[in-house]
Amino acid sequence: MFQYEIAAARSAELIREAKEYRLVREARKARRASSRSQEPEGPVSGQRSRFTRAA
Repeated sequence: MFQYEIAAARSAELIREAKEYRLVREARKARRASSRSQEPEGPVSGQRSRFTRAA
């Protein structure tokens, strides 16, 4: 019976760790998405204008 209790406690601990890991990943993803939407879009560099267009 003691081994079963240890296994059950370990299983619960792993489930909590996985939930926390997913929560952190979602928070990072949301933070990245919100910071991208706040950055103003700048002009594209003029590298293409230096060359003529191929026919």
